[in-house]
This record gives sequence, C-alpha cells and structure tokens, in this order.
Amino acid sequence: MNDTRWVRVTTRDSVPPREGRRVTLAGRELALFNLGDRFLVVENRCPHQGGPLADGIVTGCAVVCPLHTWKINLETGAVERPIGTPTCVRTFPTRVDGDVVLVELPSRAVDGQS
Repeated sequence: MNDTRWVRVTTRDSVPPREGRRVTLAGRELALFNLGDRFLVVENRCPHQGGPLADGIVTGCAVVCPLHTWKINLETGAVERPIGTPTCVRTFPTRVDGDVVLVELPSRAVDGQS
C-alpha cells in the first residue's frame, strides 16, 4: 500500500526564479521555492517564532526568515543560522511533470484523515 501521494501544486511559471510562494495542501501550509533549476518545498513556518518562510529571501539553497533572519536550508530543513541550532523544518519531495510542479504528501493527509 502506498502511503504517499503526489499532489499538483502549480505550474512552473507561476513562481519566479529565486522566489517562494505560500501554498496550502491537505490542510498544511507549505512554502514552495523556485531555485531556477528545481523546486523545493518546506513547511511554511520558521522553527524560531513561526515566521512565514515563503516571504523570506532565497540565498543559494536556503531561505532567510523575514522576521528574525534565521537561515533555513531548503534541501534538508536544517537551521544554518544561528549556528548550532538543533531544530529544523520538514521538507517534502517535489518533482516537475511537464509544466506542473507536484509535491509528495502522506496519503492520509490528502484523504482528509489526521
């Protein structure tokens, strides 16, 4: 039994390169980033004080939270700044099929279960 499902998020051209967008899928608020050569998705909540990561500044493969400048790695979800911070944000696999960006979510979340 497959416990994940690929869910359509948007089209490639709806998120400009080096920018993020807030999306809500299956009751989850996510941040979708276009790094130019690929798309990455993380939960849209900085582990520091809940800042909206989708509104942050993209730098390399990371985003800087707009509230208190915590830097989050978009590939791993790890906090890069402040150094030594053990918390992280959840990341979600993405893929592009033609012109459509998809994210992989737990099937239970997509089906409306907890």
